[in-house]
Amino acid sequence: MKTKLLRITLIVTGLVCITAFTDRPVTIFLIGDSTMANKDTTKGSPERGWGMVLHEYFTDDVRIENHAVNGRSSKSFLDEGRWEKVRRRIQPGDYVLIQFGHNDEKDDPRRHTSVGSTFDANLRLYIRQTREQGGIPVLFNSVVRRNFLVHHDSSIDDESLRNTIYQDEVITSDTLVDTHGQYAEVPRMIARELNVPFVDAQRITHDLEQQLGVEGSRRLHVWYRRGEHPALPEGRQDNTHYNVFGAHEVARLLSTELAIQVPALAPYIKR
Repeated sequence: MKTKLLRITLIVTGLVCITAFTDRPVTIFLIGDSTMANKDTTKGSPERGWGMVLHEYFTDDVRIENHAVNGRSSKSFLDEGRWEKVRRRIQPGDYVLIQFGHNDEKDDPRRHTSVGSTFDANLRLYIRQTREQGGIPVLFNSVVRRNFLVHHDSSIDDESLRNTIYQDEVITSDTLVDTHGQYAEVPRMIARELNVPFVDAQRITHDLEQQLGVEGSRRLHVWYRRGEHPALPEGRQDNTHYNVFGAHEVARLLSTELAIQVPALAPYIKR
């Protein structure tokens, strides 16, 4: 009798565990830099990361955990222990969206990685460890900077753009000029090598900025003349980070592409 009761108890417990697992919402973890990260809006700042609004393009069956942080590269995100905290939370069937490159190209030794070496190795590590946890990695390359200059000033740190004020803009090209070089190509290569879904965020955002043109593309960014925004009385010229409109446009386009590259997520994405 005791044996029979034990068997029944084990069966019921197993069914409860299975039900709990299948009923658990799909979790999508985001790791990356400031273009993806959550922002402090307590003082009315208009800055938003596209990952901050991504949940609005998914059904309630999906839970978004945005762990992206301003200024981080694939190296510093690892070195600071941020990835380890995410890795421990990944459960079988979860997704991890990986987007680095903006800060890997900087000279800062705390963040810099090299194409063909440490940058590639870090992306492979994120993929391998996600899979070891039973998760599903998805690689993104970097979103573009709004750069209509033939010669990009690589000495400017993206994080310092929050300290800029409005000035007349100098434009030397009516065509958006790439600033990422091979840092945008490595994620594509690694995705092909390791059979990982890949979202070409560089191409998608390039097409968006180019379609809007030199003046229209300002509407995507924290780009305000004096007096245009109450939180930025002196204005700002930040061609890297998004405002509310820009974050939504990018999140909408990237989620649409995600449905194509990861068909299992398509039913959860709002059209």
